[in-house]
Amino acid sequence: QVQLVESGGGLVQAGGSLRLSCAASGRTSSTLAMGWFRQAPGVQHEFVAGISRSGRDTNYADSVRGRVTISRDNAKNTVYLQMNSLKPEDTALYYCAARFPAADAAPTPRQFFSYWGQGTQVTVSS
Repeated sequence: QVQLVESGGGLVQAGGSLRLSCAASGRTSSTLAMGWFRQAPGVQHEFVAGISRSGRDTNYADSVRGRVTISRDNAKNTVYLQMNSLKPEDTALYYCAARFPAADAAPTPRQFFSYWGQGTQVTVSS
């Protein structure tokens, strides 16, 4: 079993930055591919970024590419999402998710994630 706990959300002005963290417990995070998703009210949840278990491979949604960086520290069992140049449309509940991959590749939005955190709220004011 894997437990995921997100932190780092908050209220920020447009153009500002936030760094989200996702702490994994229960299994060594280096065996897990990780992803960040978000969901705004009334909107289907959206893939934001993914990272392979080693951290060597990443991918991003077009809506955040260039503004967001996903990274991980396997020694700390933690994955990060650095978000810069935030926009009001980035306002959402951000979730961390994990899956056991067959290869060391960044997860894609269509893949099944076995474990999910409770989310951390990000609100960007205009």
